[in-house]
Amino acid sequence: MKTHIAGPIRLGLVSALALNAGLCVAQAQESTTDEDGAKRLGAITVTAQRREQNLIDVPLSVTAFDSEQLELTGAVDITSIQRTTPNATIEVARGSNSTLVAFIRGVGQQDPLWGFEPGVGLYVDDVYVARPQGAILDIFDIDRIEVLRGPQGTLYGRNTIGGAIKYVTKPLSNEPELKAKMNFGSYGQLDGILSGSTPIGDTLAIGGAIAKYTRDGYGKNLNTGAEHYNKDVLAYRLSADWNPTDDFSVRFAYDRSEDDSNAKHGHRLLPSADGTIPVTGDVYDTRAGIGDKNSVTTEGYSLTAQWDVNDAVTLKSITAYREGETVTPIDFDALPQNDFDVPAVYYDDQFSQEFQLLLDSGPWSGVMGVYYLDGNANGAFDVILGGLGLTVYQAGDQSKENLSVYGDFTYELNDQWSVSLGGRYTEDKTTADVTRELWLGAGSGSFDPANTSIFFATQTSYNDVSRDDNQFTPRLSVSYKPTDNLNLYATYAQGFKAGGFDPRAREDLDPTGLSEQGFGPETVDSYEIGLKGVFLDGRLTMNSAIFLADYKDQQITVQSGADSDNDGVNDTFVSSVFNAGESQYTGLELEGALLLTDQLTLSGNLGYIDAEIQEILSGGVNVADQFVTQNTPELQGQVALNYTNSLGANRGEISLTGSLSYRDEYYLFNVANPGFPAGQSAIFPAGGPALDPKSYSLLDLSAVWTSPSGKYRLGLHGRNLTDEEYRVAAYNFVTPSQLGVDSAYSAFYGPPRTITASLSVEF
Repeated sequence: MKTHIAGPIRLGLVSALALNAGLCVAQAQESTTDEDGAKRLGAITVTAQRREQNLIDVPLSVTAFDSEQLELTGAVDITSIQRTTPNATIEVARGSNSTLVAFIRGVGQQDPLWGFEPGVGLYVDDVYVARPQGAILDIFDIDRIEVLRGPQGTLYGRNTIGGAIKYVTKPLSNEPELKAKMNFGSYGQLDGILSGSTPIGDTLAIGGAIAKYTRDGYGKNLNTGAEHYNKDVLAYRLSADWNPTDDFSVRFAYDRSEDDSNAKHGHRLLPSADGTIPVTGDVYDTRAGIGDKNSVTTEGYSLTAQWDVNDAVTLKSITAYREGETVTPIDFDALPQNDFDVPAVYYDDQFSQEFQLLLDSGPWSGVMGVYYLDGNANGAFDVILGGLGLTVYQAGDQSKENLSVYGDFTYELNDQWSVSLGGRYTEDKTTADVTRELWLGAGSGSFDPANTSIFFATQTSYNDVSRDDNQFTPRLSVSYKPTDNLNLYATYAQGFKAGGFDPRAREDLDPTGLSEQGFGPETVDSYEIGLKGVFLDGRLTMNSAIFLADYKDQQITVQSGADSDNDGVNDTFVSSVFNAGESQYTGLELEGALLLTDQLTLSGNLGYIDAEIQEILSGGVNVADQFVTQNTPELQGQVALNYTNSLGANRGEISLTGSLSYRDEYYLFNVANPGFPAGQSAIFPAGGPALDPKSYSLLDLSAVWTSPSGKYRLGLHGRNLTDEEYRVAAYNFVTPSQLGVDSAYSAFYGPPRTITASLSVEF
């Protein structure tokens, strides 16, 4: 079971972080100087409700980061915002370099296979990114990132049951711009970023950005000699803005990312079953034998048109298409032999169309619209159990057709009171094919044409199975603003995620045919009370929220080894997806920033959540106590200090930022993995260590000099300076789920200590 921090210690930690509560926008919220010369924290503009608003006016929990703050703190990619977002897990998936795992307030999705939908929606310039592959977005050519916590189904629709992440790229300028940036750092890091834009005539502007990221590995594949945890990414964006009139505009955007970083294999936590291969001395090393070649390619197109009909009405259209391809080898046992090796390919594509009507007239403001998505995700993989002379071949696809209509409007009753009411009706149709075959030999032949394996049996053959899920999700909020600088609000919102089909389903072991019917949708009813305010004449900002979420029919995936011939050896695996009955999540979030002096800003954030699965029925018996909530620390937070000051006439400005972030121990899966004792496994008689991460803290320091003209910037960024070893993902197929000769019992880790120097020039 989970080990809890002693009561007095935990209370002290909560109190300390609460006293320093804060961080509305990264570690150092920007300040402004009034006409009287007094320094104040600047207002934050967001589009969380699909229209530009001051953050204080939004009755939602939103954390926003602009490009300046991200650059000053040396943020690398969107996983960097995990440290500064309460009750959020934003990590790289196991066995991957660029697949996103996102949980907010206990709600999310970890399994990246094509039959599963994320629980946190990712949006790039208001375009929904349906698949997690390639979703670890590098931070370049960016305007801001917004993290919306809690269900966002009314405004953002599908798969925002836990929240949404908005990645907003930099708008094109009316003046020619060109910026170059270089990063040099630990492990041979060498990055180059070039971005710019220029107007063409009076109505057209074009722009683009290209970024190349390279880095040696934090470790080695001791079997092949290849770099491990390295980086080799090329990404670029192109855009064009056409403004033929003051009231009408069209924006075209294209982006592409090519990730050729070596495959990421696990650090095995057990020696080989025969005792001849020990555990590696470095957690970033592996002995995987399946190979290192890996490729993830994603690209997308979008066309956004906007017509300001008059001062009160705006019409907007967003048309988009995205596709991606992943070719990757997965070595579950992380050993040289061809056993429990999984070569895999994934493909996805999506078309979406959204029409919006935005209204801003007198006391009324809001948006209504229609959204349509047609998407497909498919793939195939072998599970090669070479030690047993068997291979399981799994393939299939899942298509989604989604149509929804929505509206969300705010009515200002008077200068102090306002009411927001919204709703969304969704029709979601899922169609799937699932194929599973058993082959005699190492490999099915699908990935190696020269393979001589023999087809043995079909275990699953579902073709064109389908299900329809329909749901209306409402939202209601009431705001009270006694002053312009204080907002007290209460919000109710419902989230919804449609059902689907288990892409690993076993038809031959399912006489009831339940797997052919698929798993049902899940819903969340969220209740939130919050306070947002600016105090001390603009020198203190504070956002706080208390929430309760009733989570029903949660989709839980369980996989384990299975003995199909009753010989005492697991020669295959079974998968099941079921809907848990009830869960309840309650929590607290605090964010803010305080100007201690005109040069010194203290900021911080705190997230606390009590997440409990209350009911899972099996044969009429409640077995909820056997399950836990994954990727959800009970406590997490950060305290930061920023010093910004002029160095004198013609000497520029210096910005120094230090931050300490904390994450409590948590569970990686819906079943606790505390390790297993000696004597429990005949194959590993010495037992095994815990897989679930322990609590950890990360120390980051940054120093940035900006020239008087603002054209030149030098930065030095140290991340994880104490070289903390912290686990972020794992594989677990040991007792009682032993699969293959040596099983899978391996872990993946966050980056070690890194130092990066940066130079940027604006021409």
